[in-house]
Amino acid sequence: MKCNKIKNKNTDPINKLLRYLSARLKTVGVKLAYSALLLYYAYDRADTPNWAKNIILGSLAYLVSPFDSIPDLTPFLGFTDDFGVLSFGLVTIACYIDAPVREKAKAKINSFFKVVDEEDLLEVDAKL
Repeated sequence: MKCNKIKNKNTDPINKLLRYLSARLKTVGVKLAYSALLLYYAYDRADTPNWAKNIILGSLAYLVSPFDSIPDLTPFLGFTDDFGVLSFGLVTIACYIDAPVREKAKAKINSFFKVVDEEDLLEVDAKL
């Protein structure tokens, strides 16, 4: 007996899962990129001291390093360590992340992604 049933893409569990994963990965990507941009623009400030710049460089180097404690190819878990290191760097140098740094980072993130949910950016900002 052959099953000729056509599945509705809106109710198909696999499609639902793929849409959910796509949305979550985009959210993680936006937050990760925004965090990295905040660090970058804080580094670019003239009044950021050397100790803070060293923390920023270390955080960003860990992000781009191919050697991680959790490989980035692992779905979801791969970026948790990167995000943790970036979060540590952000919290440590938070006093150097002012309104102009945030505005530059938001402008750049909007050029990277077609649609950016402001709530994702506010979640990162709330930790500072």
